[in-house]
Amino acid sequence: MKILYIGNQLSKHGLNKTTIETLGPNLEKECIEVFYASNKRIFLFRMLDMLFTLFKCRNKVSYVLIDTYSTKAFWYAFFCGYMSNFFNIKYIPILHGGDLPNRLQLNPKISKILFANAYKNVAPSGYLKKIFEENGFNNVIHIPNAIEVDSYAFKSRTHFAPKLLWVRSFAKIYNPEMAVNVLFEIKKIYPSATLTMVGPDKDGSLESTKKYAQELGLEVNFTGKLSKEEWLELATNFDFFINTTHFDNTPVSVMEAMALGLAVISTNVGGIPYFLDNENTAILVNDNDHNQMATAITDLILNNKKASQISETGRKFIEQMDWELIKIKWISILQ
Repeated sequence: MKILYIGNQLSKHGLNKTTIETLGPNLEKECIEVFYASNKRIFLFRMLDMLFTLFKCRNKVSYVLIDTYSTKAFWYAFFCGYMSNFFNIKYIPILHGGDLPNRLQLNPKISKILFANAYKNVAPSGYLKKIFEENGFNNVIHIPNAIEVDSYAFKSRTHFAPKLLWVRSFAKIYNPEMAVNVLFEIKKIYPSATLTMVGPDKDGSLESTKKYAQELGLEVNFTGKLSKEEWLELATNFDFFINTTHFDNTPVSVMEAMALGLAVISTNVGGIPYFLDNENTAILVNDNDHNQMATAITDLILNNKKASQISETGRKFIEQMDWELIKIKWISILQ
């Protein structure tokens, strides 16, 4: 079988890997030949490369997978879906965009063209599946994001210290300044508290976050982009993983943190409450509420038993999302 996978293949330009660079190679291991587009850095050139590659592959592939986001990148999904439909190729949008529910409301006609004509729409979160079904799309299936769980060494923690880790691209949508505010509050109680922030800059937020930390007189360790192996090794030095985003569904970085045994504290936004079970696999707090997040962390420091339970339960939950289990669902829809 041959498929074309369309998405942002931009890690060679210093950005984090997206699903195209993880799911694609996993599918190749299952004897599926995968063509890719695109690794062009500039958006316009990337879209043109996607469309040109789709045209070249129109008589070669059985399916087109399209990573589908909710902001500017939504438009390459739309045009690639439209072209796939024109050439009578089955296409499958993979719904990643945390703000896709708003896109359905803002552009209902365009959304209908893209999603109603799809062979299947794959929702990595139960939240997006529910939203799309409520909007009349009955061709949605839930396939969670997957990781190779055995690649993540679980560290059993019995003592939790205020050592905070944040891993994401620096972008306003992910609210990195909230992490700095959390550190500021925790240092009032634990002066030795630390925060390390890992990730490349996406929209200028890295420099603005650095400046903000300086204004508050805080020392924050900004590592820039790290390879997966580098940040997984780094993570062994931390006890808490904080996810401060304004929009989200099933972020892989959170899945990886849970697999490693970090206690996850996340904003309760988008698909997060469908993914994480508050007080069980993680602690959820209100969007942009750094005081609530800081309090949640200090409470767990005082209650190590509860923190350990969250760590262990999180790992067991993520084991259900191992690629060896999730691949069965992908193979079933591509047969």
